[in-house]
Amino acid sequence: MDILKKIEKFREDEQKLKWEGTFAEYLDILKETPLVAQSAHSRVYNMIKDAGIEEVNGSKKYNFFSGQLFGLEDSLERLIEEYFHPAAKRLDVRKRILLLMGPVSGGKSTLVSLLKRGLENYSLKDTGAIYAIKGCPMHEDPLHLIPQYLREDFYEEYGIRIEGNLSPLNVMRLEQEYGSRIEDVMVERIFLSEDKRVGIGTFSPSDPKSQDIADLTGSIDFSTIAEYGSESDPRAYRFDGELNKANRGMMEFQEMLKCDEKFLWHLLSLTQEGNFKAGRFALISADELIVAHTNETEYKAFISNKKNEALHSRIIVMPIPYNLKVTEEEKIYEKMIHESDVSDVHIAPHTLRVAAIFSIMTRLKDPKKGDIDLVKKMRLYDGENVEGFNSADINELKKEYQDEGMSGIDPRYVINRISSTIIRKENPSINALDVLMSLKAGLDQHPSITNELRERYLNFISLARKEYDSIAKNEVQKAFVYSYEESAKILMDNYLDNVEAYCNKSRLRDPLTGEEINPDEKLMRSIEEQIGISENAKKAFREEILIRISAYARKGKRFDYNSHDRLREAIQKKLFADLKDVVKITTSTKTPDERQLKKVNEVITRLVDEHGYNTTSANDLLRYVGSLLNR
Repeated sequence: MDILKKIEKFREDEQKLKWEGTFAEYLDILKETPLVAQSAHSRVYNMIKDAGIEEVNGSKKYNFFSGQLFGLEDSLERLIEEYFHPAAKRLDVRKRILLLMGPVSGGKSTLVSLLKRGLENYSLKDTGAIYAIKGCPMHEDPLHLIPQYLREDFYEEYGIRIEGNLSPLNVMRLEQEYGSRIEDVMVERIFLSEDKRVGIGTFSPSDPKSQDIADLTGSIDFSTIAEYGSESDPRAYRFDGELNKANRGMMEFQEMLKCDEKFLWHLLSLTQEGNFKAGRFALISADELIVAHTNETEYKAFISNKKNEALHSRIIVMPIPYNLKVTEEEKIYEKMIHESDVSDVHIAPHTLRVAAIFSIMTRLKDPKKGDIDLVKKMRLYDGENVEGFNSADINELKKEYQDEGMSGIDPRYVINRISSTIIRKENPSINALDVLMSLKAGLDQHPSITNELRERYLNFISLARKEYDSIAKNEVQKAFVYSYEESAKILMDNYLDNVEAYCNKSRLRDPLTGEEINPDEKLMRSIEEQIGISENAKKAFREEILIRISAYARKGKRFDYNSHDRLREAIQKKLFADLKDVVKITTSTKTPDERQLKKVNEVITRLVDEHGYNTTSANDLLRYVGSLLNR
């Protein structure tokens, strides 16, 4: 289906969703589907919930944000369970402004944008359907037509609570157009749209001297006063402020704390009482979620000002720190690169990971305990197993600092440096070393980095380089060991024979002399030490291997080279250590002989076919690892 046909189909589908009828007919819909009368907060919560919620390692993962926000699971869970969920149940938190507070490029704007786009799409679904009084510039809730004295009776019959009063314009229309016959008032289904200013608004502060409060609450249309005779006639008023237009949905208040105080006081009444003052009218009811965002510095200045105390209690602050997981940071960079025009440039494997390692270390605070360093802390946060530490230690580390993740290098800086590397480099391939050099060079140009901080960040670049050295050796190791696969399998079988004899307290038979010999402790330890198995832990590890062999045998399967990940890693490292001299020769000789050249080509092919390199980055990797081994 080409794009024009898709546009036509979308238009047809939207046309099918349109509905209009009398208030009496709308009540029939309500009886069948009471959810259409839900509040704005409830609609946001149900939108997120309907997308799906999964339990992952004791934490909730919200599918609504999947693929868009990374490493913010704890913040999102707190936001939804402490704000949206109770607000949807009409608890008092719905009478608060939601203030997202965090560092630049931490995901605040993306989160708000996702909620906006989500509401637009949700209003097209049956579960997110919204109905309004037809012709109302504020898309008013039709239930406001029910008089106050009948609302208890309405609740008993429909089970729906009504909040808010009919707007001045609709009070006049009810009398003049419908002769006060509520049942005849026309109702229509509306679809939220920021572009069309239906149910979604955005307010951005500008110069306090020139910005008018009308931007929020609407204004008098002076050209109609002669026609209607008075400024207090609602027909002479333009209900086109952001608070008017965002009714039934949400309004984003950008950089709220930079705003002039007179704009903020309007939010007090709106959040606490559900109404605001506009023109020479009674209070105007509005049902909308107010989301604001700011950074930590501005927030601290705001709360230190005694004049703002009335606003403090009407704000719920949700910290949105930087992501602190290396794996999730990689995904942020992948997403940003995918959305750019350089997505066709080859980025060697682990390049983004090494950049992410640097970024995360700048955001972490030094552990207070002396038995753990920043690198181990980074690995624990990323879900890696670190010997001697468990999940309880991770929770303890997270409690050490309340503001961890509120400072450090932001993703935009890293992407800017990666982009700079791509543009400068002539060949269409970049690697981790290119990016680390670019990150280092960029520190001198970063306006907010002090000399002290710069020294600290340079140290993190060195640590990221060490991590890359380890990764690079491991990559080449795996590719080389594959070329010696038969040797790896023989070493594995030899180890297993010795482990079996050790665990069963038996002896082995020498294949040449036929005499009985003890298990080769030196061989077993030379392999186990490759993955950090201590002398005290060797017995448990060997017994675990034997149990795995028995389990495979019971199922009629053969325990082989790929049956145990840690053992395979140990065999690879042991074989690579034994082959180190071969690797040195084949990666550093300028004019390798035919046999060496064949081996190098096999390794490059393996790196390209199995590990995601291209020939340029694979050759760069081999040369680099060769230089490391020759140091």
